[in-house]
Amino acid sequence: MPIYSYKCEDCGAQFDLLIGVGRGNEELQCHKCGSKKLKRLLSSFGVRIEGSSSDSLSCPTGTCPLSSEED
Repeated sequence: MPIYSYKCEDCGAQFDLLIGVGRGNEELQCHKCGSKKLKRLLSSFGVRIEGSSSDSLSCPTGTCPLSSEED
């Protein structure tokens, strides 16, 4: 089941929801104020390349160039 991030357009609260396959037709609401005016946010994720250090796990924009070593 995927986890989606939402932001309430009324109170500004941000939260994550685990959405099941059969839950698509249910109306979602803010856990803080009960509003149904929610905006789904883009989520970031990290990728670890074997042998890389923890400093180079991912780039927030997703467009970082790969570093290359000169011979």
